[in-house]
Amino acid sequence: MRFPAKIYTWILIGFLAACSSAPDKLGNLDLKKWRADRGGCNNARSTQKADFKSIEKELKGKFADDIGKLLGRPDIHQLGERNQKFYVYFLQKGPQCEDMKAKSEAEKVILKFNAVGLLSEITYQTRPL
Repeated sequence: MRFPAKIYTWILIGFLAACSSAPDKLGNLDLKKWRADRGGCNNARSTQKADFKSIEKELKGKFADDIGKLLGRPDIHQLGERNQKFYVYFLQKGPQCEDMKAKSEAEKVILKFNAVGLLSEITYQTRPL
């Protein structure tokens, strides 16, 4: 069976779009700096907290995979009840810089995904997980 050339063109465009790299900025948030500050250990994320808060509405409703591409791998990935998922990103340096499993009172942002994988809630916390 032969398909029209238009179909192949659309498949190629879809493939290239799926392989594109993550942007370097979202609003005023410097995503490149955010992704590079693993565990918040360089305190680069702490200086971007206001910028992060300004894009919360843009992030909500995105799939977990898309958030992972934008913000980078989460510092902590937890599974909750009823197929909920939580991504934790530390905003400042703390005990987690020495041992990611250590309890830390460093400020963190917690992204909650619903059962279908959409970001539904963003909270900030300083108490240990």
